[in-house]
Amino acid sequence: MQAEPTPSSTSSFSQRNANSLKGVIIFLLTFVLLIPTNMIEVIIQERQSRQYEAVNEVAGKWGLTQTLTGPVIVIPYEKIIRNETGQEKERETKYAYVLPDELHITGEVFPEKRYRGIFEVVVYNSKLALDGTFPKPALDDIIPTGSVILWDKAVVQLGIPDLRGLKEQVRLTWDDQAAVVFEPGLSVSGVATSGIHINKPLSAGGDAHRFRIDLALQGSGSLFFTPVGKVTEVNIKSAWSDPSFAGAFLPDQKNISSAGFDAQWKVLNLNRNYPQAWNDDRQVDFSNSVFGVDFLLPVDNYQKSIRSVKYAILFIGLTFLVIFFVEMRNTRRVHPFQYALIGLALVIFYTLLVSISEHISFNAAYGVAAAMTVILTGLYARALFDSRKMALLVGGTLTLLYGFLFTVLQLQDYALLIGSLGLFAILATVMYFSRKIDWQ
Repeated sequence: MQAEPTPSSTSSFSQRNANSLKGVIIFLLTFVLLIPTNMIEVIIQERQSRQYEAVNEVAGKWGLTQTLTGPVIVIPYEKIIRNETGQEKERETKYAYVLPDELHITGEVFPEKRYRGIFEVVVYNSKLALDGTFPKPALDDIIPTGSVILWDKAVVQLGIPDLRGLKEQVRLTWDDQAAVVFEPGLSVSGVATSGIHINKPLSAGGDAHRFRIDLALQGSGSLFFTPVGKVTEVNIKSAWSDPSFAGAFLPDQKNISSAGFDAQWKVLNLNRNYPQAWNDDRQVDFSNSVFGVDFLLPVDNYQKSIRSVKYAILFIGLTFLVIFFVEMRNTRRVHPFQYALIGLALVIFYTLLVSISEHISFNAAYGVAAAMTVILTGLYARALFDSRKMALLVGGTLTLLYGFLFTVLQLQDYALLIGSLGLFAILATVMYFSRKIDWQ
């Protein structure tokens, strides 16, 4: 006759089933909490978009990123089209472009911060001087034989993306003659899509020409230059202490300190892929040769917040495991609803992080948000188990996790390596402490 199970064995069997069922519920709850985590990631992206909108709104009224292209001499000519008998059929107006032999740009940039709500935007004023020489016109290689060159209709163009940034008249000094004011717009769009021009009649047998252009230019974010000279030299200084040099060429010399920076570039025509003279039959792209400096604020709180959200499942899962292990060795039981509350506290950490980092530095915001979460979770764990030791265990685990995440966020080149080693160490720790648990 089969023996009936004793009450103690029945109780033990029921308890094991209850633990297994709770383990499954906790596992599912971990993934359910990823839904609000993903929603928080969307909120972070929306805040980042609002920051971009604020920057663009201020820049749209002050002046956009500026890229100086020029000066360039544009010489129109009439290409004669003949019929089969050699008689003139029609004339087509085309243009030849001549770049300077030497171009020297010197100036000073005065950045300042503007605010749109809680967002900071960097704008700047600048005083720039462009001087150099144009070569003696020699167009035989680029203008077809028999064409009529319209020397008296030649113009000098200077490409400027956002003309709203010009707050003073721009003047051209040509061969030490009296300065002449530029006119708005470009008569020909072969060099840039926006800019200013001035009529400058030339002669067929003329000599080289010296020029100087002084301009006061406003912009936001960045100031770039196009190396149109056979030799282009740029010397820029500013009181901005955190520049970011960008574009096709880095400075040959630079000096950065808390008082500001100064930088010098020297670019040869051999360093870029377009000639010193060409006509309409060739398309020239300047975009791959521009260089300059960014005055953008080093604000990466949204990027770091998004990176931190990627580790949410690790925080939730490990915290649940710690509480589950403690519960299995304790007489007090934790309801799944209480697990959910702890999980929500871990999720809200990310909203605290991004909201606080909009007002103070990211590192300080991380410390504040982590401390609030650790204290709240530790106090709740103490109430659940009526044990200070258990509260310290849960709080200490979270402190280690937040410390690990903070280290990963500060790294760039070694973030993947440290993150992988850290995750391996965490997995090894969980396996060690769970090796003697009777999961059956």
